[in-house]
Amino acid sequence: MALTKLDQLYRQVILDEAYHPRHHGTLAAPTHQVTVRNPSCGDVLTLALEVKDGVIKDAAFSGSGCTISQASGSLMTDRIIGQTPQHVLNLVATFSDLVIDGQVKDEAALGDAAILKGVHQFPARVKCATLAWKAAAQALTKGAEHD
Repeated sequence: MALTKLDQLYRQVILDEAYHPRHHGTLAAPTHQVTVRNPSCGDVLTLALEVKDGVIKDAAFSGSGCTISQASGSLMTDRIIGQTPQHVLNLVATFSDLVIDGQVKDEAALGDAAILKGVHQFPARVKCATLAWKAAAQALTKGAEHD
């Protein structure tokens, strides 16, 4: 199966996000933190957030996983910084719909993370793509907790 030029571009961007992730590491004093696992493939991701004055001021993720989960973590953390927790929860739902169905009403709201749209063609990879996003939802809905 030959890849189109657009597919090749998407693949390159995803690989770059996975091998050179933004916001990879830890935060000195997170207000919210959670560790999530994908039992299907063994991916593990820890997400740390600093929420101050009703806005996500900083985010970082660490852990190990496949290219899709690492790229998604990079894209997600970059997208949620500067957003309110409620807006992030809305983005989580939008992203989940995108990778499950391949389309949503406001794909542009996801910014660069919309590049993972093609995951919907590979149902076994949906959990990989949504791992970081589910971590964000868990961290924000649990409140200021550390695991």
